[in-house]
Amino acid sequence: MRMRLADLRRWAVLCGLALGITVVGTEDLQAQAGKKTEAKEAITALMVSDIHFDPLHDPGKAQRLFDAQEGEWNAILASAPSPDQTAAFAKLQKACGAKRSDSPYALLQSSLEAMKKSAPDAKFALMSGDLVVHNFDCRFKTIFPEKTAQDYATFVEKTERYVVGQLRLSLAGLPVYVTLGNNDSGCKDYAMDREDAFLKTTQAAMVDGLAGSAKEKTAAAASYSDLGDMSLMMKAPMQRTRLIVLNDIFQSKSHQGCDGKPQPAAADAQIAWLTKELAEARREKQRVWVMGHIPAGVDPYTTFSKFKDICGGEAPAMFLSSERLADVMGQYADVIRLGIFGHSHMDEIRLFGAEEAGAKGGKVAIKMVSSISPVDGNNPSFTVAKVSPEDARLLDFEVIAASNQTGVSTTWSKEYAYGETFHQPDFSAETLKSLLADFTADPDARTDMSRAYLTHYFVGDQTLLLKSLWPQYVCALDNHTAKGFAACVCPAASPGK
Repeated sequence: MRMRLADLRRWAVLCGLALGITVVGTEDLQAQAGKKTEAKEAITALMVSDIHFDPLHDPGKAQRLFDAQEGEWNAILASAPSPDQTAAFAKLQKACGAKRSDSPYALLQSSLEAMKKSAPDAKFALMSGDLVVHNFDCRFKTIFPEKTAQDYATFVEKTERYVVGQLRLSLAGLPVYVTLGNNDSGCKDYAMDREDAFLKTTQAAMVDGLAGSAKEKTAAAASYSDLGDMSLMMKAPMQRTRLIVLNDIFQSKSHQGCDGKPQPAAADAQIAWLTKELAEARREKQRVWVMGHIPAGVDPYTTFSKFKDICGGEAPAMFLSSERLADVMGQYADVIRLGIFGHSHMDEIRLFGAEEAGAKGGKVAIKMVSSISPVDGNNPSFTVAKVSPEDARLLDFEVIAASNQTGVSTTWSKEYAYGETFHQPDFSAETLKSLLADFTADPDARTDMSRAYLTHYFVGDQTLLLKSLWPQYVCALDNHTAKGFAACVCPAASPGK
């Protein structure tokens, strides 16, 4: 997903919204923070999203990459740039309508090195989708106009295996759990078939390097080949914790088969599979993390930029084709400790689950991981998390950001730490409810915590862009349904008001 920031800026100006920032003080919740689990009980984990690696950043190397196996790519990619690299890449960008660059080889390698240095004691890593560059099909066809659809699929598969392989080689010895994103397709963006050939050819890269019993890995391979989903028990020191990996491209409102036709049955099958896995985890008294790529709920940027008249009865833009994913997660909030998603390229939080009094289920804390790709003008970043292995709580995290967007002469340092910034004892549904209540009570974004969220939402700080939309944006954080979002944005227009 791309956050067309210039368009959002124009939207804010057109609406005539105030863009001033005032500091009025800090809310101190140190009493709660004092309850935090001691550091000696925590383990470290890496969270990465939206790498969007571009193997065609140097078009002059494209043919060599096409002819080589992915194990030979590093030598090609690390070699001296082609003499016309700058001009050829600019021509490619123009042909495919790209305004900014995704992640070239230098940035991929710089980020991997930074992950090792920032989390040398990490026990596992999570990659929440979109491994390959935007508009990959256009880029490939522009460079190779004579190649076939099968040639393209083979090149995408090779790129996927390369990126996953680089993650696992760099983080040697760690389980690296990966889900696919909407760009991770062998035909085109948001397009995939059930039992897709792409899933079969990438199965080994996704499954073989994972921890788990032989029975679990066999089941994971079968479910991955069907819909790109996996379910495995996480390796020790995590205790009785199941990770459910969801290829939720099938849930997207933009999903279609590779033939361009809708496939609602695939979305139905995926929700049924997820429900079955969650029910089994509940029976076995397991804790669960759910990782996907596209979050459920309202798409705030599209809603705002398209001037949706929510209070006039117009529906907000949604990320997914239905509300079922978040509904099901809410129904199993007693076992789900955390949801991890990406897609927006921003550092965000959400709550999924029951919105009305008396509704079945509860709330699930959602961490949306910011991107390695700088395509939206943001600085590349990843997250270093602290986790309680005994109860699968996310205790704290730091966002580690790059000093530039190229990977060349780049330094990586702490952008912020969740616990010290928001004064919360952990990242759970209960603490997020408290934090979001504080945001809701601060519609002008005057408190230190509101200002901190605005600052760190876009890694590189575009505070002014979001501040003018703060009350509406906050409504999207705790209301995954269109009805709930409208009631929050327009309380006077809601039934019974």
